[in-house]
Order: sequence, then C-alpha cells, then structure tokens
Amino acid sequence: MTQDLYRQVILAHYRQPANRYKLDGANVAGYSHNPLCGDEISVYARIDSGRLTEASFEARGCSIVQASADMMADCVRGQTRADLDATITAFESMLEGPDEEPDVALGDLRLLREVRKFPVRIKCALLPWKTLRDALGKSNSQP
Repeated sequence: MTQDLYRQVILAHYRQPANRYKLDGANVAGYSHNPLCGDEISVYARIDSGRLTEASFEARGCSIVQASADMMADCVRGQTRADLDATITAFESMLEGPDEEPDVALGDLRLLREVRKFPVRIKCALLPWKTLRDALGKSNSQP
C-alpha cells in the first residue's frame, strides 16, 4: 500500500507541480545538476523578516527530482533558518541515515522514504534539498 501511495504522490507532484516556476523577487537562488543522470534544478526562495516566505523551482529531470522539489517548496514555507536546517537534515537522514521511522514533522515527505529501495535514485530525491542548503549558505538574506 505504501508503495502505491508513493507512486501516486510522485506522479501527482510531477504532473501538476504547484511550485514549478521562477520566483520573482527571490533573494536566495541556487542551481545544481547531477551529471550522471542529467537532472538539473534551480531553486528560488524569498526570505522576509527571518522566515522563508516563498519557494519555487525549475527543473529538467526525472519525476523523483521534480516531485521532491515541489514537496520541498510546500514544506519549507514559513520556516526559520533553524527550522530549515532541521528539516533538511531530517530529510537527508530519512534517505541516507539509519533505516528508522522518519521524523513525523516531514509529513507527506515521509512517503519519499520508499526511494531508499532504489539507491541510485536517492541522489534524485536529495538534489533539490542540497541545492536549497547550498543557496542558503551563499545568501546574505539568511533567515
């Protein structure tokens, strides 16, 4: 059942992403690519008053990278830098760390835990998150 739900969520976010656009007024932006599979992603965010208020992405690549990016953009809105660091770390740990129950704070992102069954696809799911972390590290507008 979980695997069917995983497929449905991935396909829904891939086919009808709510957050796939270039964010006007972004004060955080980053680009990454995975040369092994050809995935490319740009992540955009706006930080106001110490919080990430808006996030979006543009991507060329597989359904997993695009679904992960779309879900990430929904998840990180309203978060402070400490919240963002904790969320990104929890997501990375869910995919690369010990095989434990994921942090409940990840919500629907926990469905992406199924990616662990396909080790070559873990980099796809993590690419948007690593791009956001890198972009935040380079930004002068840190929450």
